[in-house]
Amino acid sequence: MSSPSPEPGELLVEAGDERLMLTTAHCTVIAADIEGFGQHSRNNINQVRIRHGMYKAMQAAFDAAGIPWSSCRHEDRGDGVLVLASADVRKRLFADHLPNALVEALVRHNRIHPPRERIRLRLALHAGEINYDQHGVTGSAINHTFRLLDADVLRSALESSSAVLAVIGSAWFFDEVIRHSELSHAKAYRPADVANKETTTQAWVRLLRPPVRRLHAPPHKGQNL
Repeated sequence: MSSPSPEPGELLVEAGDERLMLTTAHCTVIAADIEGFGQHSRNNINQVRIRHGMYKAMQAAFDAAGIPWSSCRHEDRGDGVLVLASADVRKRLFADHLPNALVEALVRHNRIHPPRERIRLRLALHAGEINYDQHGVTGSAINHTFRLLDADVLRSALESSSAVLAVIGSAWFFDEVIRHSELSHAKAYRPADVANKETTTQAWVRLLRPPVRRLHAPPHKGQNL
């Protein structure tokens, strides 16, 4: 008896004496990682609060950017998270609104937590074809996103700055999305050469610092209070 033909978006793959059905879809790929999550100064309770804060900040930022968190697929990575958004979610939302919304959410978290529980994030943006099977997701687009996220140039940029968020966009994402939008702050991105494992590529990095809190000037002499 012949196997059924795959539906659009599905692929039959031979695996020894088995035939596996894969579902494929084009997605925006977002990966986040907490800086210094495993530092010795952070105990298990600190790490639990940090993880909770990261997820709370990510969900708040996605919702504020017009990207419903509940509509995305998210997979825990211990000290970070992988998020996949379907192709019908406008990619410019990730460039135009997500970074600033995430900074605001991180600042809110950091304001009420001690230094060992404060969060600085690295965030990678890419897009491509994703394979879904019974165990989860895979695809070269996911691999590429994590190579960018783990790049030394991104780690060094965040470590040597006062930023709370370091964003790295793939060459594709920058060229096709970021540079075409007047709201993405494309001029704030700087080119970066990435060499990580089997990946050698160019990417684009932007650092986002907390907004400066302006103190009110004291009233002039004789000014009514």
